Amino acid sequence: MDREKIDATKYYSDVVEIMGRQGLLLGSFDAEGKANLMTIGWGAIGRIWGIPVWIVMVRPSRYTFQCIEHSGCFTVNVPQDGLESACALCGSRSGREINKFLECKLTEQRAATVLAPTVGECSVVYECQVVHSNDILPEKLSGEILTGAYVDGDYHRVYFGKILLAAAAPDAAARLRQQ
Repeated sequence: MDREKIDATKYYSDVVEIMGRQGLLLGSFDAEGKANLMTIGWGAIGRIWGIPVWIVMVRPSRYTFQCIEHSGCFTVNVPQDGLESACALCGSRSGREINKFLECKLTEQRAATVLAPTVGECSVVYECQVVHSNDILPEKLSGEILTGAYVDGDYHRVYFGKILLAAAAPDAAARLRQQ
């Protein structure tokens, strides 16, 4: 899919709504160059330190964790209608076991600015370079979050990714609003 550079905040409300409803696809490469996708339902887009960022959370037990640790970058891909089953599969199976691009019949494309894949079928993509990360500190979490999100103790690492490029298909607005 052809995309044009956009301001990182252009589709903010649509992107956040889609993330909460079906999830977004986080793209990364492992040390051998194998592309991987993971569905994310938690994250934030905004400005920190005067730069546009995506904040994403990945548990150390996830294959995506070792991919981002290796490459220091990731992409956030915004799915439109018709990709619900891909989001479901990418959120329930490990890239250690399967090639999610093949399983979901998605087109793997190289990002323009980072060493991470983008999804050809996604009309909006963000290319991000990790500028900071930190681990969740369980002793600092409220009881509600601790018992709701961390029953098994697999605490996330939080990645702050500087958005180097945000790009969208010319018809992205229509595609996102169809959902």
